[in-house]
Amino acid sequence: ILDLSKNKLSGVITPCPSNLSDSLIVLNLNSNNLYGRFPQLHNDVCGLKMIDVSDNQLQGLLPRRLANCSALEFLNIENNQIVDNFPSWMGSLSYLKVLILHSNGFHGAIGEPEARDQFPNLRIVDLSMNNFSGCLPSGYFDMWSAMKVHTADDAHYYGTLEISIAFSGDEGNYDYSMTIINKGNLLEHKRILAYLNVIDLSSNNFIKEIPNFVGSLTELRMLNLSNNALTGSISLSLANLIELESLNLSSNKLSRMIPPALAQLSFLAFFNVSNNHLSRPIPQVNRFTTFKIDCYGGNLGLCGVPLTKKCGNPVEAPPPPPPSGALAEKLD
Repeated sequence: ILDLSKNKLSGVITPCPSNLSDSLIVLNLNSNNLYGRFPQLHNDVCGLKMIDVSDNQLQGLLPRRLANCSALEFLNIENNQIVDNFPSWMGSLSYLKVLILHSNGFHGAIGEPEARDQFPNLRIVDLSMNNFSGCLPSGYFDMWSAMKVHTADDAHYYGTLEISIAFSGDEGNYDYSMTIINKGNLLEHKRILAYLNVIDLSSNNFIKEIPNFVGSLTELRMLNLSNNALTGSISLSLANLIELESLNLSSNKLSRMIPPALAQLSFLAFFNVSNNHLSRPIPQVNRFTTFKIDCYGGNLGLCGVPLTKKCGNPVEAPPPPPPSGALAEKLD
C-alpha cells in the first residue's frame, strides 16, 4: 500500500519502478498538488486494485497500460485536467467496481461497446462535469449487470466495498472512499456500502431521449442526468428502478408529463425535474406532492400540488385587437 493522500506534495509523479508496479496493490495520492502526466506504469505487469489520484492537476491522456491492471477495482481521477475520450478500452477489466472521471476534460460521444460484457462489475459510474456528447450510452447500460442483480449474500450486500490484502501471512482490508452528489448534496463517503449503485452523467452535452435500457438497472440507487440537453418524454422504464432513492433530471429539454408510474418508486427521497419543458398535472400520489416546489420550477406547463398553479384553470382570453380598416371608419 502506498497512501500519501491529503498532504502538500507537489511536482511530477515519476513512473512506478519495475519491482514495485507488480507488487503494489493500493496507490492513493489524492488531494495533493501533483501535476504533469498520469502515473506511468513501468511494464505490462500490474497488480494494482485501487488507484486514487483525485484532486490534483494531472494532465494528458489516461495511459493505455491501465488495461493491464486486470485486478483493478477502483479508479478515481476526479478534479484533474485529463483530456481524453471515454476509456472504452478498459471495458475488459472485469473486477472494476468504481469508475470516477468527474470534472476533467473528457469529451466526445460514448459509442457502442466494442465487445460483449464490458464493465460487468461496475457499481458506481461518475462521468459528470466533462464534455461528453451524443446519446446516452444505452449499450453500456445494458451490460452493467452488477446494477441489475441483488446478491443472495446479504452479509456482502449490506457490507462495504473494500480491498482484501494479504501480506506475510496476515490479512487486512482497505476501504474505498469517495465524494459524490447524494440526494442533491455533496457528501464524502469514507466507506462505500456494497449496495450503493450510482450513475452520474450530469453536466455534459448528452442529447436525445433517455434510453429504455436504463430501466433494466433495477438495483440502481442514484441516477443523475441533470444539466444536459436531453429531449423527449421521461422514459417509462424508470418506473422499473424500484430501489431508486435519488432521481435528478433537471435542466434538460424534457417534455410532456411526469409519468404517474413513477409513484411506485417507494424509496424515492429526492426528485428534481426543474427547468425542463414538462406539462400537465403533477401526479397527486405518494411523495410527489411533498417534494419542494423548486424541484418542479421552470416548467411553465406543470400544475397541481405542490405548485400554486391549479390544473384546469381556464386561460384568460386576450383583449380584442383595436378596430382597423373599414370597421374603424364606420365607428368614426
